[in-house]
Amino acid sequence: MSGATSAPPARPRRAARLPDGRTALVFGLHFSRFLLSTMLLSWGVFALAFLLLGGGSLDGLMHQLNNLVRRYVEADAARVQSFRDIFLAAHLAVTILLIVLRRDRILPAQLPERICDHD
Repeated sequence: MSGATSAPPARPRRAARLPDGRTALVFGLHFSRFLLSTMLLSWGVFALAFLLLGGGSLDGLMHQLNNLVRRYVEADAARVQSFRDIFLAAHLAVTILLIVLRRDRILPAQLPERICDHD
């Protein structure tokens, strides 16, 4: 008799499955919450910028916003379009920066406890 032992049978590999509807729904809700909170944070960055421009006071903030609104209303079509382009570029840059800083929050940390990924 030889001293060789037989290896245990190889465990069959599970076939790759597509996520079911519940998992896709949980991810969709989590991702929409991520996008909404990122958008609110980006608006907060602009509010903070105007607060800092106003010297940190509510009166200064309102003065800066009044100045911006007055110039926007009195502007011609070309200046309004220029303002929109600058605002869109700034908003896009701030949003991308926030997404990069919050990139670890894009995927849920784990599956919720009620959803089991067992066969």
